[in-house]
Amino acid sequence: MEDYDILDTPDSDISDGPQPRPQSLMLAFFGNHVLEEGDRDLGVYSGSIIDVLGRVGVGEQAVRSTLTRMVNRGLLRRQREGRRMYFGLTPQATRVLWDGRTRIWRQGAVNDDWDGTWTLLGFSLPDSWKRQRHDLRSRLAWSGFGALYSGLWIAPGNVGIAGVVAELGLTDHVKIFHAQANVATDIELMIRDTWDLESIAARYVTFDKRWTPLLAPGPGPTSDSGAASGLRSGAASGLDSGAASRSGSGSASGAAEAPGSDSGAESVSGPGDDPIGTRLRLVSEWLWTIRTDPRLPARHLPADWPARPAEETFRRIADQTATPAQRMAGELLDTVPLR
Repeated sequence: MEDYDILDTPDSDISDGPQPRPQSLMLAFFGNHVLEEGDRDLGVYSGSIIDVLGRVGVGEQAVRSTLTRMVNRGLLRRQREGRRMYFGLTPQATRVLWDGRTRIWRQGAVNDDWDGTWTLLGFSLPDSWKRQRHDLRSRLAWSGFGALYSGLWIAPGNVGIAGVVAELGLTDHVKIFHAQANVATDIELMIRDTWDLESIAARYVTFDKRWTPLLAPGPGPTSDSGAASGLRSGAASGLDSGAASRSGSGSASGAAEAPGSDSGAESVSGPGDDPIGTRLRLVSEWLWTIRTDPRLPARHLPADWPARPAEETFRRIADQTATPAQRMAGELLDTVPLR
């Protein structure tokens, strides 16, 4: 399985919302509490991880087996301190999480500033290269590309995809172009033919319906950029500058009693009940929601495109949980610097 698949969750019934996989929740946990620059060499005690993931319905055995698998895949590294085992990010996992953080906190879900350009990528791979084809398609989809024709993919804007192609070792098999559509091209029709707009929209509607009941009264973020900046300084984008001072301070010894894993909105704890668990599920589900969205130009989407209200809901709940989750992490997480 390619690295970026870990960020996804299986689609059971999209109308009920996602059922996040333990791997997705694990990376969301490390993205929430370790990713901040300067804390990438921080290790978190396995008992603390079991505690936090138990709050979103992941059992102790599932957490332990997921940690082992992710170590074996080079996504996490571990360090023993006495009788305790601590886990931290590898450079490979850090790269995946930085990409996810950019998608969540910096780009936003609505593309209002498209400049009219498109990036086209054509490829031709031997039939026997099934894994390479899968990896390329997975990375293209994550980068906002859709299949215009067989072997020809397209994405809005000037997408720097050459590095991804080189990383996959496929430079000799890929051609990349940047262009604008001719006036004879019906862009809205092309978008409908290339991307499954109904499925993308359904994810946003599901997210908004599921999370809106948790909104506290009050105004939303004053601006997208301001909200993103403020949220990045909270727990969702990593620990504060004093995170290292928590080393060895916590002592979570086992899993908290797991909440029910029903998919309905009523199964999501309110922000005040369990901010660290709420924020973990919020970020994981938002990443599931935006994963298949290529950020198509807003001017070529339906006027009632649901990404905007869904993102407003996400940012407001993220804002409500940022400080409480950060404070709770300071109380719960036993951390040490990794050597």
